[in-house]
Amino acid sequence: MSVTLDIRLKRANKVYHEGESVAGVIVLACKEATQHHGIFLSMEGLVNLQLSSKSVGVFEAFYNSVKPISLISCGIEVAKAGKIPGGKTEIPFEFPLNPKGNKALYETYHGVFVNIQYTLRCDLKRSLLAKDLSRNCEFIMHCQPQKGNISANPVNFTITPDTLQNSRERSLLPKFLIRGHLDNTTCVVSQPLTGEVMVETSDVPIKSIELQLVRVETCGCAEGYARDATEIQNIQIAEGDVCRGLSIPIYMVFPRLFTCPTLETTNFKVEFEVNIVIVLHDDHLITENFPLKLCRV
Repeated sequence: MSVTLDIRLKRANKVYHEGESVAGVIVLACKEATQHHGIFLSMEGLVNLQLSSKSVGVFEAFYNSVKPISLISCGIEVAKAGKIPGGKTEIPFEFPLNPKGNKALYETYHGVFVNIQYTLRCDLKRSLLAKDLSRNCEFIMHCQPQKGNISANPVNFTITPDTLQNSRERSLLPKFLIRGHLDNTTCVVSQPLTGEVMVETSDVPIKSIELQLVRVETCGCAEGYARDATEIQNIQIAEGDVCRGLSIPIYMVFPRLFTCPTLETTNFKVEFEVNIVIVLHDDHLITENFPLKLCRV
C-alpha cells in the first residue's frame, strides 16, 4: 500500500526566532485505508563540530569532547496506532522554540567544520512487512536582532610592495600602488558589503581583481584549538588590465545559510574575513585581508 508522507510549514520562508512556535501540518496521502503503528514527530537543533584532516591526531581528546551539541530536542506522538483513511489527511502540529536548559539557540549556519542545523522529523511506524516511513524538514533559525545602532567602522587601505607581509624577495617585486576603502567592516548580514578599489599605478599588467569571502572556524577544547579558514565565495570585480585611476566598486551580498552573525562560544567560533585579491599577468597574487564582524539588526 503506497503512502506518501510530507511535512509542510505554515511559513513559506521557514524562518523562525527563539520563543516563536514552529507550526505546520503533516500531510498523508494514500489510495485506500492503511494500517499503521503510530505517527511520531520530533524537533532537533544540533551543532556538529568536525576536525580538519590536518588537525586529526593532534587533539586526541577532541573526539570525546566534540559530540554534537544539542540545543533543542523534543518529540510528540501525533497519532496512536490505527488506520489512515484513504485520500489526503492533514494533521496540524505546533512546537514552541525554547532551548534546553540555559542554552542559547544559535543561528542556522552551514559551514565546513561547524554546522548548526534545526530539523523536524516525522516517522510513520508500520508492520514488519511494510517499511517504516520517515520525512525530514529543515527550518531556519535567525537570532534575535541586535538592539540599538551599529557603529560604522570604515577602513581605508593602501597596497604597495612595502606593505606586503609575506613576500620573500621584496626587491624583485614590480612597483604598484593600489588604494581603496571598505564602507564598513561591521556588517549587517542582510545588507551588502560595499566600498571601492583603485589601481593608481602598476608596472606590470593586471589580469583580474577579485573579492573573496572567507569563513574562519575554530573548534576546540581544553587541549587546544583547531582554526581553519575556507572560502565561501569568490567574486571577480574587474577583468583585464584595468584603467589607472578608475574607481572600481566593491559590492558583495552575504550568502544565506553559509554566513551568520559572528559567533563565539566556549567550544567553537565562527568568524568571517574578506580578501581583496589582485592577480597580476604572471599569475602572482597580491592579497589584502580584512576581518569582518557580522551582525543582524
